[in-house]
Amino acid sequence: MVAASLRSTIPKCAAAAQRSRRTSSSIAPLSSPLHFNSLENRRRRDFSAATNDAPSSRPPPSPTDTLPSYLSGPTTHFGFASVSVTEKESKVRRVFENVAENYDVMNDFMSAGLHRYWKDELLKMTGAAPMAKALRRRASLRRAAQSDDAARENDVPSFSVLDVAGGTGDVAFRFADAAGCRERAKSSGTDEIRVTVCDINREMLRVGEARARRRFGAAVLDESRALKFVEGNAQCLPFDDDSFDLYTIAFGLRNVTDVDMALRDAYRVLKPGGRFLCLEFSHVTNLPLAKLYDLYSFNVIPQLGQMVANDRESYQYLVESIRKFCTQEELVSRLEAAGFERVQFTNMTGGIVAVHEGWKPL
Repeated sequence: MVAASLRSTIPKCAAAAQRSRRTSSSIAPLSSPLHFNSLENRRRRDFSAATNDAPSSRPPPSPTDTLPSYLSGPTTHFGFASVSVTEKESKVRRVFENVAENYDVMNDFMSAGLHRYWKDELLKMTGAAPMAKALRRRASLRRAAQSDDAARENDVPSFSVLDVAGGTGDVAFRFADAAGCRERAKSSGTDEIRVTVCDINREMLRVGEARARRRFGAAVLDESRALKFVEGNAQCLPFDDDSFDLYTIAFGLRNVTDVDMALRDAYRVLKPGGRFLCLEFSHVTNLPLAKLYDLYSFNVIPQLGQMVANDRESYQYLVESIRKFCTQEELVSRLEAAGFERVQFTNMTGGIVAVHEGWKPL
């Protein structure tokens, strides 16, 4: 009954979503352990859901408005529990090892199917489809003017995407489809467009790569190399500086032990002019919806986890982790502190999720 009520209420609240702006595989080995900083929650600001695309009324921070770092002392949160900083990573890893096989099915149950719409909207925001079409046309003309040897030597992708915490490939597959990677794999040579999935959890990557081979065939991974899966930690990614044009992370940032460190490393691996996009559960801006959403989250989702995946505890953690994550405005500030410019966020479905974006300056 609650799920049905949520499904009927959510679309109505989606019309009141805000856009708030502030300017300012082969599976590779896992990276080494990390150093961590300190955390303190900032106050959540009030939101008005009365108008669409309403700009934020919060004034820009003053130079003395220093942002507390994400970690504080030797402990941090794991859902509502307090655990040591060194313990959280292993606990999160076990959660996703437990849910890997049923992760995408459970996303349907947890979001009443809306996660598909949210991910589709994320893809549209990237402009990947028209960009891929233009890049492929340019690459085709260039290949026609080159000898075969020269074309083989020029093995540098025109556009590279990094999808972090994307183990099962749900977002990466959307990029590959939009970019026509399956069709491109029928031609010789490596693809001009590369999508790299990076995840800390080997089991999630195993599921994702198996799905990719069933969906696209081996050529996309082994011959055109348009898609690959790499094991790595979002806080110390196993990639060189200035490597990617686009960085996406969907429903993964809240599970990172040190969000500030992950944002700094996202900045590091992006090329100058590169774009960061984060789709994440956030804080509901409509009070009636917030009450209904809490009722559904705490009473229905863990039960569904038990019924579908025989794992209530993992889904209880996922629900609790959403409530402990940054507010929309706090994440804007953290992105700016990491060095990103033109930072803004877009609420979807009344703030149940939000897309944050920013650019690495040229």
